[in-house]
Amino acid sequence: MKNGITALLLLALLLILPFPATAAEQDEPAIYVIKKGDTLWGLSERFLKDPYYWPNMWARNSLITNPHQIYPGQKLRVFPDRLEFVPREQPAEAAGGQKAAAAAKSADIYQEVAEEKSFTVRGNEGFLLETELKPFGSVISVHHDRIVAGEDDIVYTDIGTIHGIKGGEKFSVFRREASVSHPLTNEIMGIKVVPLGTLQLTDVERKSSRAIITRSYKEISPGSYLMPYSDGKRHEVPLKMPGRELKGYIIESYSGTNIIASGDIVYIDLGSSQGAEPGNMLYIVRDVLPDQRHVEGRVERLPQELLGALVILETGKKTATALVVKSIDAIYKGDKIDSRTK
Repeated sequence: MKNGITALLLLALLLILPFPATAAEQDEPAIYVIKKGDTLWGLSERFLKDPYYWPNMWARNSLITNPHQIYPGQKLRVFPDRLEFVPREQPAEAAGGQKAAAAAKSADIYQEVAEEKSFTVRGNEGFLLETELKPFGSVISVHHDRIVAGEDDIVYTDIGTIHGIKGGEKFSVFRREASVSHPLTNEIMGIKVVPLGTLQLTDVERKSSRAIITRSYKEISPGSYLMPYSDGKRHEVPLKMPGRELKGYIIESYSGTNIIASGDIVYIDLGSSQGAEPGNMLYIVRDVLPDQRHVEGRVERLPQELLGALVILETGKKTATALVVKSIDAIYKGDKIDSRTK
């Protein structure tokens, strides 16, 4: 009898005491309220520790038409593996109750304002001199018949008064490297040029001039290209979602090597004529081919392999210079790039 009473008391206690939270309740998202200064990049970096997640969040949220126009007061559900915006016409959680209290408590953790993300252009990334463009002139000799020149050295150029030039004008100096052809079409996309420094004309003749090297990053030799002056100062390029769908290829790397990784400079076959702009971030992807021995015609294509991401730093008309900001796997010349916009 005593054992029976004890069992009844234990059953009563189990009915009275609250059950442990279910898995769904334990995964209840925190609610974060957007504040002035927040960006999708910063939110992804802060909550998921992966700033490159933001294009996925932007693409999956029809509430956001522009990644740089999220508004204070918008509510964000923060899950361990994803972020979701709460529709404005729906409350984030029902007023009152344990869920609302838990969400409010969790939101207190996330009070730091995220910062806008930008990338630095250092001025030494180089670019592709496209086929229709020509250098303004060249270095044709170094003082005392030397092979190379550096800062404060005297050189001679093929620029003169017939080009409308006067003494004192400055030019940027570039080394001409190999012509770059498209990995698929073999079309010549341009000549890879690498910045070497700057010079200033001191004495100008009709078809030639004397100049002094005012800045040198690398040794300057006869045959170096002269282009309109650029101060080469560092500047920031803010992240910007592409205005249209962009698809293209990596066609060359700054180093000239075939294997590319995070931090490398690459050149791509997208420029201003295709709508590419500095700050656009693109995915690097590779097609995966099905094994025809087993698909029996039922599968035409497989999901692409995601290799990484790059950000465009500067654009030409048909090409652009970009920085690889993330590499999940080895990247090669000829790999595809895709904006994957909505």
